[in-house]
Amino acid sequence: MAQDPEPDEVETDASSDMDMVTLFSSSAMDAELEANNIHFVLEAAGIPSVLIEPSVIPSLEYQVQVPRADAAEAERVLTEARAAGPEAAAEAEAASEEGR
Repeated sequence: MAQDPEPDEVETDASSDMDMVTLFSSSAMDAELEANNIHFVLEAAGIPSVLIEPSVIPSLEYQVQVPRADAAEAERVLTEARAAGPEAAAEAEAASEEGR
């Protein structure tokens, strides 16, 4: 397309901070739900993440990956979310619906 840069015009960041690391990986029965929840929690916290879903082979794992530079913060956010439990999620959802 006209707006796409030419391959030699694309700047790349060679730093290892941009490497993606796996924060969650599972092929359990509830893996899809857990992976989606983790992805949404991280995105809500402003941490970029990638959700990897098996498309053809259901025995492959669901994964959530984050940039290496954000891995420690992502772990902290997930630990806090798990400690707060489902009550905190319900409270946050109610607050967002009320426009707070």
